[in-house]
Amino acid sequence: MSFEKLHLIEPILNALKTEGYTKPTPIQEQSIPVILKHRDLLGCAQTGTGKTAAFAIPILQLLTAEAANSPGPKEIKSLILTPTRELAIQIAESFTAYGRNTGLRHTVVFGGVSQHAQTEALKRGVDILIATPGRLLDLMNQRFVHLQHIKIFVLDEADRMLDMGFINDVKRVIAKLPAKRQTLFFSATMAPEILKLANTILFEPVEVSVTPQATTVDAIKQSLYYVSKGDKKNLLIHLLKDKSMDRALVFTRTKHGADKIVKELVKVGFKALAIHGNKSQNARQNALKDFKAGNTRVLVATDIAARGIDIDDLSHVINFELPNVPETYVHRIGRTGRAGASGIAISFCDAEEKGELKDILKLIGKPIPLVTEHPYPMSATEMAVSMPKKDNRSFSRNSNSSHKSSSHKPAGHKPASSNSWSGDKKKTWSNK
Repeated sequence: MSFEKLHLIEPILNALKTEGYTKPTPIQEQSIPVILKHRDLLGCAQTGTGKTAAFAIPILQLLTAEAANSPGPKEIKSLILTPTRELAIQIAESFTAYGRNTGLRHTVVFGGVSQHAQTEALKRGVDILIATPGRLLDLMNQRFVHLQHIKIFVLDEADRMLDMGFINDVKRVIAKLPAKRQTLFFSATMAPEILKLANTILFEPVEVSVTPQATTVDAIKQSLYYVSKGDKKNLLIHLLKDKSMDRALVFTRTKHGADKIVKELVKVGFKALAIHGNKSQNARQNALKDFKAGNTRVLVATDIAARGIDIDDLSHVINFELPNVPETYVHRIGRTGRAGASGIAISFCDAEEKGELKDILKLIGKPIPLVTEHPYPMSATEMAVSMPKKDNRSFSRNSNSSHKSSSHKPAGHKPASSNSWSGDKKKTWSNK
């Protein structure tokens, strides 16, 4: 299907052509017609599926028609609420791209920076506001933002809102919205708490789900390395010696850990920067800009950036440490393999991360190929401690399960053996 068949107006079609978009993704194909019919929508879509365009495009079309029929001062008619600064900026960039020919105005508000430029934009009048919860509530309390004219409300990344403790702020914002409105609710996962929230704010919604709940994108080639905690740094440096790894996004659990990894990488000659909550907004944006431009080869991030980084053709995501929350694994590796592209996700697992690995394998419901031949393998004792029990969480390893194809193997990389671990209580090995 082409975008033309979705009955989009010429200004938007021309903008999409300028962006090089010709065919909608599944979430766009299913969501755009529903939204254009003024229906509420409950969307389950994992990261990298083209979700932002799925709501931005029809919102622009609906508000363009309304502006033509009701000329007058600009008032906020659509609010997009999203959990992180990075994601808010990304959404704003999408509205800029798709709405360049519509005459509609939008702005983005988030914390961590002076509010002056944001309030000046609001004073000039905007049709669409993209916001994070904290700064939005601050500006509402200062009477810079009024929500009584909202026609379309989008709650984006609802599960992330819950994870980050924003649920009460979200409810405070919703309480100020007009009862008569169109609501679009998006979440990568649909836990009971998420569905409970959805049921309180949606009216007879159309449900759209483009992938099974909490699954990983098939285009992402995953691999697992067992490695001692003290050798993770050395393994990372070893993998980065592969020149074909143009850019790598490395995830760690803590801010201190991210800074420490960057320090070690810079010491051996790699261009690396960190992005996390202790960095100023300008520092985070500059680091992301350098990474996107290819000036920085390695970006080390904490999970605050797991859903807010949208980089075209990012080839590698590396989990230096496994996340405590299994769903976060899906969001981390979803930074690659976006919009149907292929990608590579590499995960390190030490003896203390046995529980995290079990939970991840249970969630994604598929094995992660194990790479056994590398310079920093675990000792036999650590390996025995680290093996997850079966319970449908086993991993596989075979000659085709390295993290890259044979033509793109890192220095010193050898094919994994053709053994498979049965995962039973006896932890036996069997040759295929």
